[in-house]
This record gives sequence, C-alpha cells and structure tokens, in this order.
Amino acid sequence: MLKAISFSLITSSIILFSGCGAQVTAIQKNEIASYKARGHYVEVKSTGTATALGILPGGGSFYTESYGLGVINLLLWPLSILWEPVNGYNGAEMINYHATRQTIFKKKQHETSLLERDLEDNKIDMKQYISKKRIIEDNYQTEI
Repeated sequence: MLKAISFSLITSSIILFSGCGAQVTAIQKNEIASYKARGHYVEVKSTGTATALGILPGGGSFYTESYGLGVINLLLWPLSILWEPVNGYNGAEMINYHATRQTIFKKKQHETSLLERDLEDNKIDMKQYISKKRIIEDNYQTEI
C-alpha cells in the first residue's frame, strides 16, 4: 500500500513539474531568431549553463531565479533530473527573451527621441524625419 502511494506521488510529481518552467512560445522563438539575425539578442543567462546546472538538485531553477521551483526540485532530487535540465533551459531562454525585448524597446525609444529632438531643433525637415524614422522602425522590427 505504501509503495503504491509512493509510486503515485512520484508519478504525479513528474507529470506536475515536467512543464513548470516558463517556456517560450513558437512565436517568441521566431522573434528570438530574428533578434539573433539582426544582432539584437541579449543573453543574460546562458541556456547551456542552465541546462547543465539542471543536473544538480534544483540548480537550473536557482540559476534562472525560479527559487520556489528550485526548492521543489531540490526536494524531489534525483527524480527532478528528468525535468530540471529542460526547466533550466526554458527559464534561461525566457529571461533572455524578455531582456532582449526590453533592450530593443529602450534603444528604439532613445533613437526616436534623438530624431524628434533634431526635428524640433530644425536640424532636419519633416521629410528627413519620416525617412529616418522608417529606418529606426525597420531596424527594430521583428520578422515573425
């Protein structure tokens, strides 16, 4: 009876925690590919390091700052080796995705602000402004 309960608990834990890490969607993966192709990708956390640390008890989750999940995976070690490397990879990828989007937003906003200042100071005319603004938009656009 105790073995059946233990097996049931272990099985349900594996099913429950195998998808706990944040995963980027297919659309987000396409955005990441576009960011990389344009040289805009920001890597805050290494997906390789996160995956490798996933072999350690809760390592991938702690590395990607998912502390609650890390504690759970620590408690479920060595079973968490089945899902923790994937959770670590997904967590690092999600962190990098958001860092990239935030960086792109700030750069685009800064360049647009400088361009608007040039227009206000009469350094450029409206035609030049529109042309340069399109260049900025094209530079930071993602191809999905």
